[in-house]
Amino acid sequence: MSNLRIFAVNRKKISSLHYFNNMCSSKIRASLKRLKLHVLLGRNYSSLPGLIGNDIKSLHSIINPPIAKIRNIGIMAHIDAGKTTTTERILYYSGYTRSLGDVDDGDTVTDFMAQERERGITIQSAAVTFDWKGYRINLIDTPGHVDFTLEVERCLRVLDGAVAVFDASAGVEAQTLTVWRQADKHKVPRICFLNKMDKIGASFNYAVESIREKLKAKPLLLQLPVGEGKAFKGVVDVVSKEKLLWNPNSDDGKDFERKPLLEMSDPKLLKETTEARNALIEQVADLDDEFADLVLGEFSENFDLLPAEKLQTAIHRVTLAQTAVPVLCGSALKNKGVQPLLDAITMYLPSPEERNYEFLERISRLLLPFADQHIEIPLLTAGNIALTVGLKHTATGDTIVSSKSSALAASRRARREGEKKQKENNETERLLLAGVEIPEPVFFCTIEPPSMAKQPDLDHALKCLQREDPSLKVKLDPDSGQTVLCGMGELHIEIIHDRIKREYGLETYLGPLQVAYREAILNSVRATDTLDRTLGDKRHLVTVELEAKPMETASLLPVIEYAASVAGDLSQASREAFENGVHSACLQGPLLGSPVQDVAVTLHSLVIHPGTSTTMISACVSRCLQKALKKADKQILEPLMNLEVTVNRDYLSPVLADLAQRRGNIQEIQSRQDNKVVIGFVPLAETMGYSTVLRTLTSGSATFALELSNYQAMNPQDQSTLLSQRHGLS
Repeated sequence: MSNLRIFAVNRKKISSLHYFNNMCSSKIRASLKRLKLHVLLGRNYSSLPGLIGNDIKSLHSIINPPIAKIRNIGIMAHIDAGKTTTTERILYYSGYTRSLGDVDDGDTVTDFMAQERERGITIQSAAVTFDWKGYRINLIDTPGHVDFTLEVERCLRVLDGAVAVFDASAGVEAQTLTVWRQADKHKVPRICFLNKMDKIGASFNYAVESIREKLKAKPLLLQLPVGEGKAFKGVVDVVSKEKLLWNPNSDDGKDFERKPLLEMSDPKLLKETTEARNALIEQVADLDDEFADLVLGEFSENFDLLPAEKLQTAIHRVTLAQTAVPVLCGSALKNKGVQPLLDAITMYLPSPEERNYEFLERISRLLLPFADQHIEIPLLTAGNIALTVGLKHTATGDTIVSSKSSALAASRRARREGEKKQKENNETERLLLAGVEIPEPVFFCTIEPPSMAKQPDLDHALKCLQREDPSLKVKLDPDSGQTVLCGMGELHIEIIHDRIKREYGLETYLGPLQVAYREAILNSVRATDTLDRTLGDKRHLVTVELEAKPMETASLLPVIEYAASVAGDLSQASREAFENGVHSACLQGPLLGSPVQDVAVTLHSLVIHPGTSTTMISACVSRCLQKALKKADKQILEPLMNLEVTVNRDYLSPVLADLAQRRGNIQEIQSRQDNKVVIGFVPLAETMGYSTVLRTLTSGSATFALELSNYQAMNPQDQSTLLSQRHGLS
């Protein structure tokens, strides 16, 4: 059932164009035997969306609420900012669950994979559907670990809005920047939730300033905290000038009071809130002309008279325009501030019709997602998110159409409409979403089945996992014939290994984890080669002369050029054969067998005997280029990682000393409350086992984040050491 896919459908019908996006397929295999959803194991669940007490709405209203009442959102953040805990509270307060789950206890709804519950982290995205005050919310909880960035990418591209969760004591962190850039890329409106306001060191002002400075966003302060750290009691609604205080004796956070701020009881807080509201009104007026006209025309003398509904409507428009981001705060773990967050989701994030994607929704079998549970439904209207079964050849990023002609017709119509409206955005691109950008893997290792008889089973498992996780690459080593896994990090490969065991029942063996190096040449070289073979009664003869030279700009693929003397004489088949040979030769460099990049290859002469096959032409070109690469001066390129370490000032010195031994390059050291944040670069090869060492050096108090920066040339001494190690000389 690896072909179960989640998809999004939005509003307008365009001929017979069918669109959906594939996500989250892997997380639901384990539960497919329970597809009809009668009893949910391990947790107490409330009624399904639309079922309130004993009152049952019509089936149509449950499955297909009005499109204006739908919110398709994602939860995104740096690891450990509290995404899953926030999601768990949202589900509880919406009535979806009857008990509060906890990440540490391993009983949350959306982290249901065994690996997630054991490690206390989100690995794959999970979708849940619930209702809140008459709105249907389709929510996707996404991972925060850098190894699973692709999960966030393929979710954001089909969502209408997002909630960015922040640790209020840390503000913007390394992975926060990554997911924020992804949301920018897909033009997703978002709101910010400053979580963990109860944590020691939590600072509302610091977190807001980090959003302004690091994300270059304009925060709209819709709430102010009542206390910080252990003194955190609740929040002030700046828009309505009301105070929300949670009952300290309440176990689940459902019991809280909302009351107006009064001069008699809260003079200081009222003054602070009034100033914040006036600043908010001015900020929104600067960003929204319609609201500015309203404020200047009717309420210029007294902002207090401005109705909250008018301000909320303007904030909604500003959020959709992505010119600013609403900011709220709370503590999901302590059950404070989540209900107002739900209100903000329905109030400020867009409905599907406001996002203006255009395609028809028609599919054979449909399911509503409830994390690892599903219920079959007879129909679905535009704007909803659901699952579908039976797609055997689709992969993440596909756009599905009934025929090529219908897709082309829809694209032409969208282009014409775009020209009429003189829109800057290309409507065709909005119609057919681009494929997901898959980062290149940086780690690899061999994987072997327990016996050769199990190799077909391993191949099948890896094929299924690759469809679910496009960032996983699998290839065969041409020399040893071994299967090689290529992934985004140590944890990524470890999880894949564990899933093969748990989900497919295969005890596989992993070879040593190795870094995915690349190779480049430093000077221009020429080479000539001739291939002369007779197969049967047919002679294959080809002679090639080419030149390889380094490029100044980075390029993963070789740039292929043709000298003037041969450009006009080559047939299309000969060109393709030459290019295939070049690409084949660049897959394995002469130093480590790593891919060769930043190289331009020029063909100067190609003499082909009549009847020579294109396969022989490619083989000769490949051998000739390999000869040229061996003659050239060469260097190894290694992956360089952006590193951010958050450490108590007492442990700063040993951390810096350790990074120096790892060839780390420190860029700056920032202050964050009582901690220091070390920002710099470190070669990926030096990060293996770093988490264990860092825990030892800091008594478990430090955290770190890694993200691929680029590939850089190794210095001669380090390169010599690496080559000696690879060849068994040291």
